[in-house]
Amino acid sequence: MSYAGPDSHPPRPPRRFRGGRPLAVALAVLAPATLAGYLIHDASSGPEDSGPASTLASPSRSDQGSPSKPTKPTKSTESAKPSPSKEPGKPSSSGKPDAPHDDHKPAKRPSGGRPAPSGPLKGKVVVIDPGHNAGNFRHTAEINKPVDIGTNTKECDTTGTSTNDGYTEAQFTLDLAHRLRDLLHQQGATVKLTHDGDRPWGPCVTERARIGNAARADAVVSLHADGSAVGNRGFHVILPAKVRAGAADTTAIVGPSRDLGERVAGTFLAATGSAPSNYVGDGTGLTVRRDLGGLNLSKVPKVFIECGNMRDPKDRALLTSPTWRQKAARGLSTGIGGFLAR
Repeated sequence: MSYAGPDSHPPRPPRRFRGGRPLAVALAVLAPATLAGYLIHDASSGPEDSGPASTLASPSRSDQGSPSKPTKPTKSTESAKPSPSKEPGKPSSSGKPDAPHDDHKPAKRPSGGRPAPSGPLKGKVVVIDPGHNAGNFRHTAEINKPVDIGTNTKECDTTGTSTNDGYTEAQFTLDLAHRLRDLLHQQGATVKLTHDGDRPWGPCVTERARIGNAARADAVVSLHADGSAVGNRGFHVILPAKVRAGAADTTAIVGPSRDLGERVAGTFLAATGSAPSNYVGDGTGLTVRRDLGGLNLSKVPKVFIECGNMRDPKDRALLTSPTWRQKAARGLSTGIGGFLAR
């Protein structure tokens, strides 16, 4: 998603710590699954919700920018980000997203209704939330409708962003969701998707949160890709801030969500080789947001991940590669598995 919208700010250079060195990423071993990964640690902390760009223990992140014209993908996450300014995704010259290229074909879906096999995650419930929906372009009135996320109101959903040649964020997230679902299912987990390309638009961010809550999920991961400026690269994981306002109360999930997010960040880095974002999170690969309905309204551990920047040529080459997407799914699966086995 992009950060264009009322909550966006111009990007700030990464904050440097004592000695002028950026934050380090430490290698750790995730137990009990004995899976190697990286745990990202922030040596400094500030007021929890102060400022737009955040480090491990502080800032927040913006939810979704206002969707732009019906035919232009915008990047926001009910996913969105606070400080970096994001450009809405641009469709092809025809004004509509191009058809996916051959190498963008989604992973094959397993037959529905099959029981989860035995495995280390047997009995665990994971909800995967593929960000946005390919049909949102045709339903701007519906997705522009304001919804209450506790701290304020946001659009129901947005179109998401796209690469310059029209590969949309919605295509990317659904394909990655299928790959991740298959890997988790193989480990015995019960996996549910907030949508499976089976509805004309949405769901709204409020409904996405309700789906995870109703499933009593042990973990929820919302999948996204960013739409920032060229040169802005890397992934970052968004954690919920401590929020108590209206229907939002994240008090019980802040701690476990941070654990989930740190594990996912470390294993995603190890599996893909992608570096933490160079424009969000001060090099930690983590940021905290209080303006995302999908996090504010969650009653179960939940994080968002922005897997890369669709508007940067180097990140685009990764995001459009089926091989890389499988690595990304593997990293996410490993992180989720480590969290659930703790």
